[in-house]
Amino acid sequence: MALFITFEGGEGSGKSTQAKALYKRLLSLNIPTLLTHEPGGTPLGNSLRRWLKDKEEIDPRTELLLFNASRVHLVSHVIRPALEKGTTVICDRFAESTIAYQGYGRGLDLNLIEAVNNTATQGLRPDLIVFLDIPVDHGLARKGRRDRFEREEIAFHQRVRNGYLEMARREPERWLAIDGSLHRRKIQRLIWERVEPLLKPR
Repeated sequence: MALFITFEGGEGSGKSTQAKALYKRLLSLNIPTLLTHEPGGTPLGNSLRRWLKDKEEIDPRTELLLFNASRVHLVSHVIRPALEKGTTVICDRFAESTIAYQGYGRGLDLNLIEAVNNTATQGLRPDLIVFLDIPVDHGLARKGRRDRFEREEIAFHQRVRNGYLEMARREPERWLAIDGSLHRRKIQRLIWERVEPLLKPR
């Protein structure tokens, strides 16, 4: 059965590394799998990614709409077609990133974000959201302060982290929260323990 699995976390949490590791493991088991990312994953999305990462000043509402412009294109042209063909999709960030960053981080109205996200995703929701949690200062030390989001004040990143923790607390059946400071192989084991049962026919 095709699954839709997303990876979430703050800067430097290791989510991209773990998304790739799961992708490789599924391929090694001959399970058709696609790995993609947000913002990006399509030519249009990649262009929007450069704007979102590099521009110094973007209004939070503009951020919200640009992220979702990339998202609707990715869902329509990549994610949904793959799922319909029976291919499992792993996505590095999805709608929950917008809730965490533009909602909790920037302070935009969460109901507004939910409405825009739902329009962009066409109601598509992940079967599993893997959230790698790491203290803000540790994550930023790993990543550095290269792009516009990484250069935000510590308080912004703490609000983002708190938003993720709140979302994970509300939906434990759909979220897998893992300490991102654990050894990467331990994290891989914890993720696999949750993913493997989902691969069995239901």
